[in-house]
Amino acid sequence: MNIMLFHSTQGLRPAVLQAADRLRAAGHEVWTPDLFDGRTFDTVEEGMEHNEKIGKDELLKRAVLAAAPYSERGLVYAGFSLGASIAQTLALGDEKARGLLLLHGTSDIAPGVTAEDLPVQLHVAEPDPFETDDWLSAWYLQMGRTGADVEVYRYAGAGHLYTDPDLPDYDEEAAEATWRVALGFLESL
Repeated sequence: MNIMLFHSTQGLRPAVLQAADRLRAAGHEVWTPDLFDGRTFDTVEEGMEHNEKIGKDELLKRAVLAAAPYSERGLVYAGFSLGASIAQTLALGDEKARGLLLLHGTSDIAPGVTAEDLPVQLHVAEPDPFETDDWLSAWYLQMGRTGADVEVYRYAGAGHLYTDPDLPDYDEEAAEATWRVALGFLESL
């Protein structure tokens, strides 16, 4: 599979590169664009401040430019938190998208979007301050209306970015379970 993997609001941290290596070891080709031009942040708040300075439109433009050279191959879009929201936006706009793997995040869904039979898998903490139960219920229903084939996995007690071993949110058991399921998902595409 060809995978475009987007980083969180904390930037292209070692955990993203480690995730890409894990995916490559499973036989996938993976690209990890740096939407923050080398900047990384120790906290979500610092990253969000930087993200707001760049602006949503500019971030999406950077993501589209990163994916464009590979989109003809049929990409699986994937991302962590902010990167998941970017991946979702791109996948729902790319008729050649092969799948969508969301780790720790989702995004608004534009009215009238269709994604007939697009395989989608979401992994998220439970509870998650950025992905509340009400939000996830509404998101799930909206994704269903697009025609996507959606699976949601919740990890009780894990922190928001629980797959990043360098952050306080890290939960080894939840992270390993996520990767087992996600690798199976990618293998099925």
